[in-house]
Amino acid sequence: MAKIERKYFAHFLNTAKKNEPANYERLGKDLEEYKAELNAKVERRTNIFGKQSITISGYEKSAVVDTYYAEPGTALYERLQSIIDEGLILEDLQTDMVEVKLWDMQPDGSYPAVMEECYIEVTGYGGDTSGYQIPFTLHFTGNKVQGKFSAGTKIFTIA
Repeated sequence: MAKIERKYFAHFLNTAKKNEPANYERLGKDLEEYKAELNAKVERRTNIFGKQSITISGYEKSAVVDTYYAEPGTALYERLQSIIDEGLILEDLQTDMVEVKLWDMQPDGSYPAVMEECYIEVTGYGGDTSGYQIPFTLHFTGNKVQGKFSAGTKIFTIA
């Protein structure tokens, strides 16, 4: 089996505010790398026999988007700029991300996908002479739903 090209693993961030219809925008235009860090909660113990046991009790998944150039008129820019301008906190930062496997088209034209709740943390804004940048980190809650995603309509459906 051939390796899966990176461009076929897509990440769609819901840019809509809470209680608004979902509006997914694909991440990646200015990104050379995007990966989720799982940050496992690992507990190690050594018993009196010198044997070590390891318990992984969960994950604190996060992903950094540190090259985002602001593009007025895009939904993602509007969402990020509102976080900055309004000093949004708590539930106002809540959204979801859909990870889509574009290498596995289904007979109905959709793709397998996982939607996970997350919070947007804007980590700064400004940048250098290359353009206005708004880097951000996504903090995932672990609340996941399996489903399918239509890339054409950008609609997620629970399986």
